[in-house]
Amino acid sequence: MAVDTSPRSTTWTYVDGEWLSGNPPLIGPTSHAMWLGSTVFDGARWFDGIAPDLDLHCQRVNRSAVSLGLKPTMAAEEIEALTWEGVKKFDGKTALYVKPMYWGEHGSWSVVAVDPESTRFALCLFEAPMGNAHAGSSLTLSPFRRPTIECMPTDAKAGCLYPNNGRILSEARSRGFDNALVRDMLGNIAETGSSNVFMVKDGVIFTPAANKTFLAGITRFRGMGLLREAGFEVIETTLTMADFEAADEIFTTGNYSKVLPVTRLEGRDLQAGPIAAKARDLYMDWAHSSGDV
Repeated sequence: MAVDTSPRSTTWTYVDGEWLSGNPPLIGPTSHAMWLGSTVFDGARWFDGIAPDLDLHCQRVNRSAVSLGLKPTMAAEEIEALTWEGVKKFDGKTALYVKPMYWGEHGSWSVVAVDPESTRFALCLFEAPMGNAHAGSSLTLSPFRRPTIECMPTDAKAGCLYPNNGRILSEARSRGFDNALVRDMLGNIAETGSSNVFMVKDGVIFTPAANKTFLAGITRFRGMGLLREAGFEVIETTLTMADFEAADEIFTTGNYSKVLPVTRLEGRDLQAGPIAAKARDLYMDWAHSSGDV
């Protein structure tokens, strides 16, 4: 029985000069991306008429392409303009996920290495409601770890990194948790399976230092700046599982849901604390006053 390849929500994709609805067939069995994983993407958000930090997401997808040996074919400003063009194709009632992407169509002299001249581009927008800011998540400690930049292109938002995240999430959910804290190869906490992570102890906010084992996100950076402007001390440092076990609060940041509290770590229940709530309020206030419109 054939698999239904239709998208799970209303979707529009710009490719090769035109907008196509649904899930257009873009990659074939001989495409380098299908065979050998030469894909990068980014993820921005549109909601309430705004697209916070859209410019930074468009710039990052181009950097990711270069990191994977691809050749960006669109200026970041062109991707931004296309995004606003695509937004108009929706009813404006549901939040959107904005996904610019590049992939390689052919291999180069070695087949395994991508031919940068064969780089293709697409911009996909689809309906995706924002996460519930009041619904806390549960975390466990993953047995899997984040690779170093010597092993994988951890400085890019590359598709080849996400099977590892997928198994992190699947393993955690098999044990009754929503997500997991993930260590780097030295045993220190890097992130969760799908987001950056923060902890609070005695009113001070801590987050793992960006050590090139994980993507230090745009929402993470924005949130840190807003918290510091509001008078909070935010420290990037080396953190262990013991640090998180002793935390007063834990929260996560990411493009998909922005800021969300953690309400359980292993067997310990936590409150959706005031600093996590403040972090979300600060972000949303900034987004609605300064976000791209």
